[in-house]
Amino acid sequence: MIAFIRGGLEEITENSVVLECSGVGYEIIVPGQVFDALPKPGEEVKLYTYLQVREDGVSLFGFLDKDELSIFRLLIGVSGIGPKGAIGILSALPADELRFAVLAEDEKTIAKAPGIGAKTAKKMILELKDKFRLEDAFEKKLMQAEKEKEADGAAEKKDGSYRQIVLETMQALEALGFSGTQAKRMVNGVEGAEGMSADEMLRAALKKA
Repeated sequence: MIAFIRGGLEEITENSVVLECSGVGYEIIVPGQVFDALPKPGEEVKLYTYLQVREDGVSLFGFLDKDELSIFRLLIGVSGIGPKGAIGILSALPADELRFAVLAEDEKTIAKAPGIGAKTAKKMILELKDKFRLEDAFEKKLMQAEKEKEADGAAEKKDGSYRQIVLETMQALEALGFSGTQAKRMVNGVEGAEGMSADEMLRAALKKA
């Protein structure tokens, strides 16, 4: 059993990704929301996986966290829903939204997933409702909200720090006799500026004079 794969992102296809790990490329089928979280090609990705072995082939399915993998396992346990059908459901409804839909017996929301009609949606509710707890649904939703808040805060802090460095560099250029327009043009012409300190940016900007 392959619990997870960590490797460099080599390729992105319509419904899968290819990760390179120790010289081997693994094609992994993923739900839609995984694509939104992918880094740049060549950067490292970790996906929790489910291995499907059939007479006609072997397939790997990947997820961003263990919670998604757990929901996937529950879905394929519902009669009539296979791994690809479960991927389609998780592409339309992220794990926490699916929990709430099942607990609320919201057949219409579940039936929005590709290939899932009203009959299958009702079957899912009957077979999964006792396996979900409302407390878990709220806890997972809260954890996701906190992660998003932390990520937004980190991005905002990074952007704020970069703007301050740009401002200090422009002020230094103006103190050296350059106009505001010239200072802005010089700073904008600096390559790789986001990783620089104010001193480094100033030296790089002066080369553009």
